Amino acid sequence: MYEAIAQNFLTDAIQSFREYKKLADKAMVQVTEEEFFLQIDNESNSIAIIIKHIVGNMFSRWTDFLTTDGEKPDRHRDMEFVMLDGVTKDELLQRWEEGWQCLFNALEPLKAEDLALKVCIRGQEHTVVEAIIRQLMHYSLHIGQINFLAKHFRGNEWETLSVPKNKSTEFNTYLEEKKKAGVSVGRYDAPQEFSKESGS
Repeated sequence: MYEAIAQNFLTDAIQSFREYKKLADKAMVQVTEEEFFLQIDNESNSIAIIIKHIVGNMFSRWTDFLTTDGEKPDRHRDMEFVMLDGVTKDELLQRWEEGWQCLFNALEPLKAEDLALKVCIRGQEHTVVEAIIRQLMHYSLHIGQINFLAKHFRGNEWETLSVPKNKSTEFNTYLEEKKKAGVSVGRYDAPQEFSKESGS
């Protein structure tokens, strides 16, 4: 019983990370290079800065995940919030892909029994489950910020990543029809496909 629950948790956690990445990818592809680096005020982070921070966190947390502290001594967190001259969107997105690969390389080999192990983050003990949930919460927060900024910049040109306004009833019917047809719809695959099919 425990092993089944643990394996389900791992499977769902990995899938959730993939879905959050997909949301961010679909948002970022909609913004221009200028918008990618734009701060809406002096206290706000640009999409580029958020990406730089997430990636720095990923390499620190997921490198040697089970055997070393998640806050690596060579991490310079404060510099993650400083954008150096000459950095391009493509360069940051390449690092973004590498950061996610680091995460999946750490998570995908885990077994059910690994969930009870303890790892440290800044010297504080976490079970593997706690460490995974901590990062899911962290990344979902920042990906929400990315999506907010991208939607703000695109305005009326924004391609929705969720159920379009005033389309909830139609969307539920759409899902039911897909289910009857034996078609599986991912959590964040449906809205864009639905929008195209419904003409919204």
